[in-house]
Amino acid sequence: MSPIPSQSNTRMTAPDDEIGAASYRSDRRASVSYVENAHDPDAGSAALPKELRDAIVLDVIHDGDLIPEEFLVDASGAPIDESKFLSHYVAERDWGASLVADALARHLGLPGFYRVELARVVMDFGRFPGITPKDCDHLGRRAINYPFSDLLGYDQKRRILESYYDPISASLEPAVARAQVKIAIHTYDSHNRSGTLRPPLSVLTRCVGYQNNGEMPLDVFDPLFPDLLGEFTSDRILRDRISLTLERAGISTAHNYPYLLPDGSVEVRSQVWNFFRLLRKTYEATFPETRKDAGHQRVWRMLLDTNLRSSDSEALRSYLHAFRRVIPQREPAFVAARQAYERIAAFLARDESRFAREYRYSPSRPSALGVEVRKDLIYRFDRRGYPTRPDPEGADQIARILARAIHTYFMHDRAERRAVQLR
Repeated sequence: MSPIPSQSNTRMTAPDDEIGAASYRSDRRASVSYVENAHDPDAGSAALPKELRDAIVLDVIHDGDLIPEEFLVDASGAPIDESKFLSHYVAERDWGASLVADALARHLGLPGFYRVELARVVMDFGRFPGITPKDCDHLGRRAINYPFSDLLGYDQKRRILESYYDPISASLEPAVARAQVKIAIHTYDSHNRSGTLRPPLSVLTRCVGYQNNGEMPLDVFDPLFPDLLGEFTSDRILRDRISLTLERAGISTAHNYPYLLPDGSVEVRSQVWNFFRLLRKTYEATFPETRKDAGHQRVWRMLLDTNLRSSDSEALRSYLHAFRRVIPQREPAFVAARQAYERIAAFLARDESRFAREYRYSPSRPSALGVEVRKDLIYRFDRRGYPTRPDPEGADQIARILARAIHTYFMHDRAERRAVQLR
């Protein structure tokens, strides 16, 4: 599968007399796809050994060009004027991210990468479910993006989550579950709003909630997730190896700039999910009798509901942490879940939270990071900011350096650190 869709069944729209055009598709197709590496995996310039290739998952969630027909009409069925969303589509899309991911998979010898096909202007999978209001801050957005959050009706918005958000989750979660390193490729604008030039690349490894408050957001993830794990989402050796390799190649690289990971990003959600998966495995190995206990199962479902899509889990969260009432018929089940929750909390807190402290720097802790590439390095735009053509050579150059850094991390950095810790 090509990283850039063919132009058949594609709408091409040019603004006024500009050269640039914004293309998007409206045909029915899957909301997420796996873009296979069409080259010999052993021929990559930094090809990893076969046993390591499944340890890395690449994804691109903001380079989709699909705006389904059902969302090009409003709740009454009337067509939506393209002028109401086209400029937002152009601004929101991570132009060129698929080019970088495709080249990176080729250089590392990976089977391929995941790409969310749904356009970000409709839905951002890197955010929690909900509505994004107009003029919302970049880091405060929800999954249903503006202006479609305003243009569509209730049933249409619900379909966005049920027919697109949930299937994307179902496709990516198994991949994240097996990954030792998850890398998201994004692209960002060349300049800040102030007019200053952004660095060519930035590596994102910290969520905004922890950066601003020194703790994980209280109203998002369960308080059982240790705040200290919010400091970084990736092995810092991997982060620094990527930065060092890029800097040596003459490419300036920033960390967590000009923004951080949103609290609802896949990278942050996957960190919480992976932690609770390991905690459950360890807990149930110690208390095997709890594996079939209904109260424990309800708690684990709540803790692993990092996408915040379960109403049952939300009800339990509010019961445990906001002391909200439940109907009398459900009270016994919720009491059993509270007792299970308290047992799990005590298990996590034993030995002064030794489990969390050891997990923090454990070599087996999965890493998840975002790599932001400046759009103008891999795509060409006209004076209004509309795309004119991709730059595969620029994307390949950056991907080759990233691949070299990742190869060095797996073959040397990671192996040497484990050798030291085993002494």
